[in-house]
Amino acid sequence: MQTLTIFTPTYNREDKLLRLYLSLAEQTNKDFEWLVVDDGSTDKTREIIEGFKREKKIGIRYLYQENGGKMRAHNTAVRNCETEIFVCLDSDDYFTKSAVNDILDLWKNIREDESCAGIVAHKGSSETEILYNEEFPEGTEKTSLLDLRLKGFNGETTLVFRSEILKKYEFPEIEREKYVPEDYVYDLIGREYYLQILPKILTVCELVEKGYTDRVEELRWNNPTAWYLYYVNRAKLAPWSSLRLKYAAHALRFSLLADDDYKAENRLPSELVLAGLPGALLLSLRRKL
Repeated sequence: MQTLTIFTPTYNREDKLLRLYLSLAEQTNKDFEWLVVDDGSTDKTREIIEGFKREKKIGIRYLYQENGGKMRAHNTAVRNCETEIFVCLDSDDYFTKSAVNDILDLWKNIREDESCAGIVAHKGSSETEILYNEEFPEGTEKTSLLDLRLKGFNGETTLVFRSEILKKYEFPEIEREKYVPEDYVYDLIGREYYLQILPKILTVCELVEKGYTDRVEELRWNNPTAWYLYYVNRAKLAPWSSLRLKYAAHALRFSLLADDDYKAENRLPSELVLAGLPGALLLSLRRKL
């Protein structure tokens, strides 16, 4: 059995798949399986992946599901994962040639520590340039994503997780919503486990037009319950600071649109309601979420 699952969610990205596939076929270490979850594509994604499989250069599994968004695809992949560790590689990104080897070299040194959830590494705009030039905070080796944010780090990361942990922390599948901020689940994991920093670029990232990064406002208006959960969780976990007040304000703003059942199960503490109210009113006046 392989050690690493490389999961790719894809939806009508037939033009991006070859570059990604070639980056995996060129890996110096082939101890991985490529698990592609097709989220309802109507293009030639299936035929392209079947063609890659026939080449037999790497192990590939292809799963198809009706369109439900990246987080439902992520849940599908985790449920079907059969390896020790798991990493998401989006269809518009690709791996550096040594990425798998870099992951596994570090993993063999930390795998016995059950308090370690996995590895956090850089994304790059190229194989040598860190995306947005955001280095990890100096002197930090063990961390959580929230802790990185609190230290001022705003860069993009490649996240490798112990698969058994991900199986315990699925993304919520909210009716009529197709997106959940990824950090929602990763923050929950960070309450109990740490991530080991790998200060290398593993993923080369292309921020494509109409990708998630370019559609933030649309995603926020169309997925209010998911964003409510994210901000409530962050407000609860962050120490008292201006950032915590910001999280509370956004949680209150999204509470006006979020599903009542989810709000009932995930309430903002009363002290945070009071602290976040001025910011929420300001957001409302500006028609911001």
